[in-house]
Amino acid sequence: MAQGSKKAVLYAICVNAIITVLKGVAALATHSAAMMNEAVHSLMDTLNQIFLLLGLKRGGRPADRHYAFGHGQKKYLWNLWSAIGLFSIGCGLGLAHAWHAFHNLGHIERPETIQVLGMAVHPIVISALVLTIAFVLEGYVLYVAAKEFFSRMRAAGLRNPFRYLVSADDPTLIAVLLEDSIAVTGVILAATGIGMTQVTGDPRWDIGFSVLIALMLGVTAIFLGMVNMRFLTSIRDHKAEKCFSEIVRQHPEIERHHDLRSVIVDDRHTVVVAEIEIREEVLMRDMRARIEEHQAELLERVPDHRRTDTVMDYAEQRATVQATLEATEMLIDTLEEELKQRCSQVSHLTVEIDGIAAPSKLDDPDTLDAGAV
Repeated sequence: MAQGSKKAVLYAICVNAIITVLKGVAALATHSAAMMNEAVHSLMDTLNQIFLLLGLKRGGRPADRHYAFGHGQKKYLWNLWSAIGLFSIGCGLGLAHAWHAFHNLGHIERPETIQVLGMAVHPIVISALVLTIAFVLEGYVLYVAAKEFFSRMRAAGLRNPFRYLVSADDPTLIAVLLEDSIAVTGVILAATGIGMTQVTGDPRWDIGFSVLIALMLGVTAIFLGMVNMRFLTSIRDHKAEKCFSEIVRQHPEIERHHDLRSVIVDDRHTVVVAEIEIREEVLMRDMRARIEEHQAELLERVPDHRRTDTVMDYAEQRATVQATLEATEMLIDTLEEELKQRCSQVSHLTVEIDGIAAPSKLDDPDTLDAGAV
């Protein structure tokens, strides 16, 4: 799971670093507000994805004496800082540049031609070339992220991408997918603004679309902040809880369960806690054979001349307790194994035996014959 996210992040870092330089040079050469905001946009994307990569590396560390369930939540913290910090800064810088460009409309001299390798090139040609390169590269990175996203969506049994976008358990992949989506959208908006300015001769089109690019960064910051904050609070794993309830209903040894709770630590660790009441008449099946086996093992350690009535009573009582504990432990181990098979994200299951349910079938002779002591 993390490998797919890491691959998408590495692709995005390399591509956005190249595009940032291209857009920055083009913005300085053409004096385009939309191109400058696109350069800021790509710079924020690059820095953000570096943060995401750091989060993946820090969050992938195993459990130690300070972090019982590993460092997975650090990934959400780095993502949160990245979303709220970098994207908010990018939005603010973009709006400030657009405001500055609007108030200096009459003072900005836009070059008719630009010298490139000794040739006079029209600014629109440079803008078109840079935006085309950006569209192709960012489109490819979006394809890589989208491929991983839809693969996981199908594995989760969902068909609605918007629903999975909100409920997905890997905010790093969500962040990369959204960044690449708005990056491609930003290129289209910048091309539209520059093209309308070229056609109409009114630079306000360029500035207007640069504002839209900046606002996209702001909206993305809010959404990604909400996604990561969801995992930094004690959110429940409803799927794991539902699976546990279904598993319990399939075990006749359990009368009922209650106080079922769960907490998602990270995308690889969910902790489930529950209390159950045991049905004595079912759990005690074959108990006599187990008790006799443990009692025989205990008495083997005692010489014949010391096997008094007191020793015999003690051996029987201890064998009864040991057999009961073993049966209970086997039941809990079975519940944990079945739950982890159905929900691989569950790392820990804690079950408390709340008590023994009322013997509802003691009047049934078949039940008593099946397993009463």
